Amino acid sequence: MVLTASVRVVGRMLVPALAVLAVSCGSGEAADPLVVGAQQSAQSRVLAEIYAQALARTGAAVRVEPGLGDRAEMLTALAAGNVAVAADHNGALLAELNIGADAETVEAVTGELNGSLPQDTVTADPADGADFEPRVLVTTATAGQHGIGSVEDLANRCSGLTAGIAAVPGLLDLPAAATRISGCEFAATHQFTDPAELRRALVDGRIQVAVLGGPAEFLPGGTDGLTVLADSGEAIRAQNPVAVLRKGVLDEVQAEKLNYVAGELTTGELAALVLRVRDEGAEPAELARTWLDAHSL
Repeated sequence: MVLTASVRVVGRMLVPALAVLAVSCGSGEAADPLVVGAQQSAQSRVLAEIYAQALARTGAAVRVEPGLGDRAEMLTALAAGNVAVAADHNGALLAELNIGADAETVEAVTGELNGSLPQDTVTADPADGADFEPRVLVTTATAGQHGIGSVEDLANRCSGLTAGIAAVPGLLDLPAAATRISGCEFAATHQFTDPAELRRALVDGRIQVAVLGGPAEFLPGGTDGLTVLADSGEAIRAQNPVAVLRKGVLDEVQAEKLNYVAGELTTGELAALVLRVRDEGAEPAELARTWLDAHSL
């Protein structure tokens, strides 16, 4: 975590002073722009624009660099200084860095992630209001018949159930560990090519449990006739958007701006933005500008 809450107040007080300093030093050479890396996914592009425009509103010169590759390439770009900021999910990044990590909750994932990051890399606050962990679904009939209302209710039944898993197009990639349900080993697990096929398999009875690689907002056809199981016991690792930063590149005001962004992101709003980019071809830059304005950022 980059800054504590108490420093956030100081950050606000520093803004006028920094603005005066910028004016007084205006005759110097312009600083190189901060580079925000974006992967090809709609979610990465949306978050990159949100981060970039938020940083620009602190007075920084910023540009978005598309075409960033996988997590290994992202970390390499940060280490080399080619990128200052990139978006990821905290739980997925932890799986990349520490294959043996067993943290599930946001707090535990944050702690283990901070201890696993390369020395030249830090993170801003995770967007704990934007819950992008996989969702577990059963039919409403199955939920009623067996009294299943939560992921924990599956614990004693997993060995007799067949599950299906599908990634969500447009979201940041999730490693296999991200779909693991603690304490649950299914009799069989089938991989489906897309969420629509996953839904059909569940409704048709080919599987009894569906594991969707993201929020239920991304399930084609919605959740009518289905029950999204609550994960109150944190059986699935948290997956919250987080800005990954090259250490020492952002000043306190800039880093704190990203923490404010994290505090405003929600599951529903971010999902809606991603869907507009993925399905409607909306421009991430325009959506980011509107979102930042709506949240006074």
